[in-house]
Amino acid sequence: MKNITLGKTGICVPQNGFGALPVQRRDMDTAVRILRRAYEGGMRYFDTARAYSDSEEKLGRAFGGGFIPREQIYIATKTAAKTPEDFWKDLETSLAMLQTDYIDVYQFHQMGQCWRPGDGTGMYECMLEAKAQGKIRHIAATSHQIKVAYEIVESDLYETMQFPFSYLAGDLEMKLKTLCREHNVGFIAMKGLAGGLINRSEAAMAFMQQFDDVLPIWGIQKEEELEEWLSYMDRTPEMTPEIEEYIEKERKELSGEFCRGCGYCMPCPAGIQINQCARMSLMLRRAPSAGWLSEYWQKEMKKIEGCRNCRQCTKKCPYELPTPELLRRNYEDYWKFLDAEKKAGRI
Repeated sequence: MKNITLGKTGICVPQNGFGALPVQRRDMDTAVRILRRAYEGGMRYFDTARAYSDSEEKLGRAFGGGFIPREQIYIATKTAAKTPEDFWKDLETSLAMLQTDYIDVYQFHQMGQCWRPGDGTGMYECMLEAKAQGKIRHIAATSHQIKVAYEIVESDLYETMQFPFSYLAGDLEMKLKTLCREHNVGFIAMKGLAGGLINRSEAAMAFMQQFDDVLPIWGIQKEEELEEWLSYMDRTPEMTPEIEEYIEKERKELSGEFCRGCGYCMPCPAGIQINQCARMSLMLRRAPSAGWLSEYWQKEMKKIEGCRNCRQCTKKCPYELPTPELLRRNYEDYWKFLDAEKKAGRI
């Protein structure tokens, strides 16, 4: 496993980061065990957010209190604050939950605009002051909107950019990665498994290994998932003709319009769980589980009948998808799939 340097931050870590959003779904003892095992296995970059319920607290329990010297890991977290008052509240809460005096990479979460000094919001000035106080080390950004991401990187005001990036990435995402290199901005790849649509970790890792300027953070919530990623520390997958052929087949299968499940279209006025319902067909076939056909999900899919076609979702979708049309296609396919499973006696 090679090391990656995150642009002008100088942070150098193995190309195998830990995304701590999923550990919010585990109990405290299990989460702490997973996080400590990740460290023991060689992971050094841990990414969380104030918005991830108790994820920060679990990192604090795992690594605070002298379990390891603080400088042996890098902690990144995020604030979704839109005002200076909320910025400082989030920062102090994060420091307390993480049981640390400083945060290595402090990120504005899901940026919809590029905050700059003197723009009247005071948000970038908060970052500067927090850095001057020693409470954060590096000013950073995350976004799901490609045009906003370009603007952030080109501003030269931010030290890292976190953006969805996987082997399903298109030309626009590749351009962003190149832009980061040109501006010496560290590129952090979230959703390396495309929100669960990619189900072969070896191929996902081999794709990332082609680049010496990308740090993937894998969302991990189970011990067996972690062990799979840790196994790549010593036996790192490399791109082979077989994997290239597999990825090309995947790209063709998933070309066109499909929901990534990011959820930025939510909430829906009709109560539809768009981030799952608009990609149910893909989940049934690529991440099969009896749970998708449960009474719960049948009721959720039924809600599509109440779609008002208000198109609020299309306005908020960072990928500019025709979401109501996707919902209707998934609705029709879902009931056909369910009926076929019943006739085959599988449910």
